[in-house]
Amino acid sequence: MSDCPYEAALLTHWVGASDSAADSAHDLAHIRRVWANCQHIAKGENAPVDLDLLHAAAIFHDLVNLPKDAPNRAEASRLSAEAAAPLARACGFPEAKIPALKHAITAHSFSANMHPKTLEAKILQDADRLDALGAIGLARMLMVSGALARPLYDSTDPLAQNRDPDDTAFVLDHFQTKLFTLADTMQTVTARQIAEERTQYMRSFLTRLQSEIPES
Repeated sequence: MSDCPYEAALLTHWVGASDSAADSAHDLAHIRRVWANCQHIAKGENAPVDLDLLHAAAIFHDLVNLPKDAPNRAEASRLSAEAAAPLARACGFPEAKIPALKHAITAHSFSANMHPKTLEAKILQDADRLDALGAIGLARMLMVSGALARPLYDSTDPLAQNRDPDDTAFVLDHFQTKLFTLADTMQTVTARQIAEERTQYMRSFLTRLQSEIPES
């Protein structure tokens, strides 16, 4: 992928921008995993997909990456979409497809809470959410939470069994507030199947983790 014009444009943008690569969980490796997920989902859906549009959207979806605790976090995908348009044009991306590109990027974000209207947008949203699940999702969650200096759990109620979960206060609460809900939000059959398997892995991890926490 090193000769990909979209990826080269992304890296050039990141070098010169102050609002990008805000955390190591949204780095180039994440971008490449999302694109790989997109290709896998597109193949599994067995439906006509504009792969060039999907490719550009996957590479540019996190052009502007605001910190998880930023008050304007929900604006990140819209800002990324706006930033993507001139970069895509410079790579020779067709002008007629710019609106579809911007929609796919804007709609991918969980924080944006937007319903994807095209198959490419649905695939990108699913592909990005899959990267929050499974072993890689666990690793990314811990990386981000560590950077935010959040404690792992509430020692009096680690799994929020008798309180409302709050992932701004405790890392493990993120399972309930977001991660365990993602499988039900998948737009494609292919992604849902993968998400369910990855969610089961996370549930088994959490069960094991709970067994290692002493009772308070």
